[in-house]
Amino acid sequence: MDDGGTGVAQLGRVHHEGIANVSLENPLLMQTRRHFFKQCGVGLGTLALTSLLNEGRAAKEADLVNPLAPKKPHFPGKAKSVIFLFMAGGPSQLELFDHKPKLAELHGKPVPDEVIKGKRFAFMDSFTKETPKVLATRRKFDKHGQCGTYVSDCLPHIAGIVDDLAIIRSMQTNVFNHAPAKIFVNTGSPQFGRPSMGAWVTYGIGSESKDLPGFVVLQSGPRGPRGGAPNWGSGFLPTTYQGVPFRNSGEAILNLNRPAGVSEERQRQVLDAVKDLNAEHLADTGDPEIATRIASYEMAYRMQTSAPELIDLAKEDKKTLDMYGAEQGKPSFANNCLLARRLVERGVRFVQLYHTDWDHHGSGEVNLTTGLDKVCKDVDQACAALVKDLKQRGLLDSTLVVWGGEFGRTPMGEVRDSVGRNHHIEAYTMWLAGGGVKAGLSLGATDELGYTAVEDRVHVHDLQATILHLLGFDHTKLTFRFQGRDFRLTDVHGEVVKKLLA
Repeated sequence: MDDGGTGVAQLGRVHHEGIANVSLENPLLMQTRRHFFKQCGVGLGTLALTSLLNEGRAAKEADLVNPLAPKKPHFPGKAKSVIFLFMAGGPSQLELFDHKPKLAELHGKPVPDEVIKGKRFAFMDSFTKETPKVLATRRKFDKHGQCGTYVSDCLPHIAGIVDDLAIIRSMQTNVFNHAPAKIFVNTGSPQFGRPSMGAWVTYGIGSESKDLPGFVVLQSGPRGPRGGAPNWGSGFLPTTYQGVPFRNSGEAILNLNRPAGVSEERQRQVLDAVKDLNAEHLADTGDPEIATRIASYEMAYRMQTSAPELIDLAKEDKKTLDMYGAEQGKPSFANNCLLARRLVERGVRFVQLYHTDWDHHGSGEVNLTTGLDKVCKDVDQACAALVKDLKQRGLLDSTLVVWGGEFGRTPMGEVRDSVGRNHHIEAYTMWLAGGGVKAGLSLGATDELGYTAVEDRVHVHDLQATILHLLGFDHTKLTFRFQGRDFRLTDVHGEVVKKLLA
């Protein structure tokens, strides 16, 4: 630190416990407890390290150098992996899944004051200038499947797999602005800096893939999700557990390939030397971030082969490509869904797909007519294909598929370029499939306007607890100690939704 040339280094003096002008010639005066425990020959750190060494070098390297090694959960889980299809922006449940004929009866009439009195919305000025009016949907709803579940004509392919889904119509959340709401769904807190769900899962159970990261993120749509990388970050967990964004064309990961002019043998020599140096430092300090560094270098080396093979869809037959609507070399949500299946086949534990833009306020092209049609066309066929493909390959029983966004939309219209819907936290829809979920289930209900959940309410923390339960975790016991207390994904909330379980 620059202190104008009058710092400790220049003066060679310190002020120690109120006594000034003590010479630095005696280095013991500068020792802290941390230095003592690190350097003392019979210190706690040395004793712990000696214990590890006595268990054998092979066991030590397995534990410390590969933090993503598979681990057992608290109890046998039905799911071994998760694919989270995140519809960024807040899909309108009233146009897709929550059939409300009463809206047609009341269309254009002011919403009753008692419905919105004391409530807060993302864009309050839209509703305070005048009483908002009820907005009916133009979409047609029909019952589908043996379960007789209502789905609108926006999603004909998803309507065809409703007997494999558990649809939750009574979701609730706490946060009505996009970035903090996405962070809340993914990390259990609206504040940046907490570990994401995928990070918690890989921290708890590791990964079965040796050549790919345990947690992979795929993106599509006109832009990235609001909130960005913290949605898949590791927070205070070791960084090896954070999500790794993949591209679905070109280089899967930028700067992954071996530099020009460097042979494989030479690269291996450099990596071995770096590994040895890091291993010595790890043995000296026990810092888990050094174990992460070692694992990252080795993973990157292996991924120079595995990542290009992963995104190469040439070996997929035409029937499969057509089922998804995927095209080799053309980035799309459909390609990402096919990549998600390929990732879980290769042992990746958590795959998260983000697709934008579902924010249908009625601004420009982001509207409830052509805008909704487009985004539904982007995802409908591929989502259904993913569930069917996993099922026919025997992977659906062990793969939990989750579909939904950060919140829903209001039953009242919001006037912009056209009439759209505002953000809404009191009722929205998500669905799950596979991984121990009860198929053909329709859980929860909203009031006649679709304004609030009135039956089997499922809070975001409840959904998080249930996802962890399906993987074999007691969500109250999957914790990490940080800043003096044990943190968990569900904070101090959450109950497993037992009605969702098969």
